[in-house]
Amino acid sequence: MHARESLFRSIQNYFQIGRIIVEHEQDSRNRAEYGKQVLKQLSRELTKEFGKGFSVSNLQFMRRFYQNYQIQQTASVKLSWSHYCELLSISDIQKRSFYEKEAINSGWSIRELKRQINTSLYERLLLSEGKLNKEKVLALAEKGIEMSAPGDMIKDPYVFEFFGVPENKPLLESDLEKSLVMQIEKFLLELGRGFMFVGTQQRVTLNNTHYYVDMVFYNKILRAYVLIELKTTKLTPEAVGQLNMYLNYYAAEVNDEHDNPPIGIILCTDKDSVAAEYALGGLSNNIFASRYVSYIPNKEQLIAQVEAVLKEWNEKEKSE
Repeated sequence: MHARESLFRSIQNYFQIGRIIVEHEQDSRNRAEYGKQVLKQLSRELTKEFGKGFSVSNLQFMRRFYQNYQIQQTASVKLSWSHYCELLSISDIQKRSFYEKEAINSGWSIRELKRQINTSLYERLLLSEGKLNKEKVLALAEKGIEMSAPGDMIKDPYVFEFFGVPENKPLLESDLEKSLVMQIEKFLLELGRGFMFVGTQQRVTLNNTHYYVDMVFYNKILRAYVLIELKTTKLTPEAVGQLNMYLNYYAAEVNDEHDNPPIGIILCTDKDSVAAEYALGGLSNNIFASRYVSYIPNKEQLIAQVEAVLKEWNEKEKSE
């Protein structure tokens, strides 16, 4: 049997088991107590006949799977049952929809999906632009990340928890670059969809003077080179000017006729919003500044921040 067909059938079977459980519970007057007994009995019978995979907790996921995907076609055969078990642990419908769309679009393994949920990718994307509205929330829920403009790929902060270093331990720029190269697969996952690694310390020669771009990537979706400068300090105007020079060089000397203008990202430990606005404003090149952290951000804090921004936006909308 073809792997995808087999996957579809297993998901379809779990959907039907979930339907049976829900329908039996609805027929009972004492649903809560009846439901517990049904799950225990069903678990014993299915395990006896088919083996592992039918624990009470797994049957609870099948019930929730049916309740959330009653139109069966909405469940994708591109995702495994393990993906859906992870997704069903997310109570927020829009957030769950975002991770489902991205798991499909990016081909995430279950491990990669867990990593993106644990590092609060959804909240980081919502807060990356410094502004938030319901349209952004709905767009992420309905389509995932749309890579139609350079700003769509930017996160703030970027999370490098895979370094395994203590939260406040200082890093040299050379050590930061070396760590990212050693963990390039995980760094590519954090960068997002469509990135291909070109190299580090890519030379730019102007008037017989050599300069070196820290890291260069190519994004095949945006069809553009992405130049990344690593700073172990806060954002400075000098870093912006240097990266702007590199982008001008790539546009003139490296790009071919099929490439879009190159994109620059400065990864720094902090950025003052006012200074960043003035340093990055008025440039013809696409340059973005984002913070990076070497630990997983406090999820509750990020969620609270998103809720606060949405609340402020709703109140502003009502007053207008």
